Amino acid sequence: MRALADNAWVRFTARRLRRLLFSVWVLLTAAFAMIHLIPGDPVRAALGVTASPELVAARREQLGLDDPLWRQYLDYLADLFTGRFGISTASGLPVSQVIADRYPATLELAVYAFIVAVALSVPIGLTMAVLTRAGRRRQLELGFTSASVLFGAVPEFLIGAGLVYVFGVRLGLVPIAGRGGPGSYVLPVLALAIGPAAVLARIMRVETLAVLDTDYIRTARAKRLPDRRLYLRHALPNSLTATLTLAGLLLGGLVAATVLVENVFAWPGLGSTIVQSILSKDYPVVQAIVLIYGLGVLLVNLVVDVGLALLDPRSTIREG
Repeated sequence: MRALADNAWVRFTARRLRRLLFSVWVLLTAAFAMIHLIPGDPVRAALGVTASPELVAARREQLGLDDPLWRQYLDYLADLFTGRFGISTASGLPVSQVIADRYPATLELAVYAFIVAVALSVPIGLTMAVLTRAGRRRQLELGFTSASVLFGAVPEFLIGAGLVYVFGVRLGLVPIAGRGGPGSYVLPVLALAIGPAAVLARIMRVETLAVLDTDYIRTARAKRLPDRRLYLRHALPNSLTATLTLAGLLLGGLVAATVLVENVFAWPGLGSTIVQSILSKDYPVVQAIVLIYGLGVLLVNLVVDVGLALLDPRSTIREG
């Protein structure tokens, strides 16, 4: 047992699990408190001002809103651990059913955008580093830096609106709303991917420039290795660490960014659902979606931490 406790990997795993459990508890408590801090009666808001007092009272009793706050909190935690998210005050359907119907569309959008962002940023960043190393092509470097900063700073919904106007309204090349065939994925995926791709391409260029100045690259260049082998086999793998680390962190942000993008493209996912639920004051659905987004970000951060530990065990595990 002593040797197990002294193992660096065991200590690293224990620290990460403690942080994850504490973060999950904070997230669950904040989501519960959110419902009770919002002014007004969510049942009355969902049923409308014309609903009879008897109907409102029956729905409040059904949802357990008349119980003491501590009892509601314990019931809330117990329901979550058994996979129950409650009942939608607007539709009367189980919240888990609402989530199951909408979550796949959001996950698809985020994953496809992540793949596109990495697929664009790595070759662009590598190419720009090769073309602008050692201070060459200063105008190209300035143009690339300015463009990447601009696209990285513009919100996703503005990029989406611009794509709708150019490719949907003016050119009519692809659908601008709904989730149908493959063409319906093009604009929302690009709206989500362009900003992160710009950021990752800039990071990739900086990392590649640093790698190209190392001694082993100079040695490989002195051996007159072909450019393709030099850049793809020797420079690329050593340039990817920081880029993929940041890409993992951006994946959590991509899931959150779907909230606005889905509303721009009328995409039937969690993002559009949470906006509709806020407008209709369907707080159980809002609560569940907030939990799913938060848990998604926490899990992505955990995967990134573990990935970094596997790539560089000595520094990452000791930092713990």
